Amino acid sequence: MISRCARRSAWRHWHCLPLAALRTAWAQTEDDARRLRALGTPVGGVFGNLKFDVVPDAAQLARGRAWRAGAGRPVVLLASSREGEEALWLDVLKQKRPVVNVSYAPDAIESVAFQRQAAGAIQWLIVPRHPQRFDEVHQLIASAGLTVSRRSSWSAEAPTQADVWLGDSLGEMAQYYGLAHVAMLGGSFAPLGGQNLIEAAACGCPVVMGPHTFNFAEAAELACSAGAAQRVADMTAGVDRRTGLGERRPGAGRCLRTRHRVCRGPPGRCAGDGPGHRRHAEPPRRWRTGCTRSALILLAGPGFRR
Repeated sequence: MISRCARRSAWRHWHCLPLAALRTAWAQTEDDARRLRALGTPVGGVFGNLKFDVVPDAAQLARGRAWRAGAGRPVVLLASSREGEEALWLDVLKQKRPVVNVSYAPDAIESVAFQRQAAGAIQWLIVPRHPQRFDEVHQLIASAGLTVSRRSSWSAEAPTQADVWLGDSLGEMAQYYGLAHVAMLGGSFAPLGGQNLIEAAACGCPVVMGPHTFNFAEAAELACSAGAAQRVADMTAGVDRRTGLGERRPGAGRCLRTRHRVCRGPPGRCAGDGPGHRRHAEPPRRWRTGCTRSALILLAGPGFRR
């Protein structure tokens, strides 16, 4: 349950009563606190985004960076891609090198060569958000005439050579961000609100994001202002823009890593220190030591997932 429900009158009818019954709630932003109060929920404080407290796995980062050093070309990651975004990406490659009638053998060979040339300037790494789509995305890419190498088939030394690497594993996003020179943010090129770009910031990976980042609106603005991310209008602009960030601008990742460190720490200290933020006292000891059922607490905010 998230505080965005307050924006929709249909949700208000169903959720006002249980929200009002809560003893207290801690919000992610001041806007979230305002919406929760509008639903009759006592707000104990604004603690910021708790995702800033996640520390990337150092071993995964080191392994990814070692693989990146041996890639021989810039690595661009489509991170946590959602349904339809991989097709948008392939459409952009096709627009750059139009696909001809594959029923004619010479043209078919030329078409595949064009596709590979469009993808070959960089090493693409696609990591779908949902594991049930791994096979589907593999088939989609292969049907476009591109070779695919899946993470599950890689040795410990290095990824297998292919036009596209497919991240078909769970719990290895730090490794993928370490491997990439730049990441295109999944969920932001379709109207889905964008996936977690805070993790990319923690790993020092610059981000290109589409127009839809309402799930992480504040983090997206912080990333842009720090020079660690750039917003583009659509997938076409994203594929074009990744070239400008492909060399991992040293200051960009460092700026947002600094912001990441500022926002880390116990929830009572992670509300941030930028304009419009307030620091609040830590939550009651009861929460820190384990809540009882009678002290039900809700953490609500744009990035919160059920």
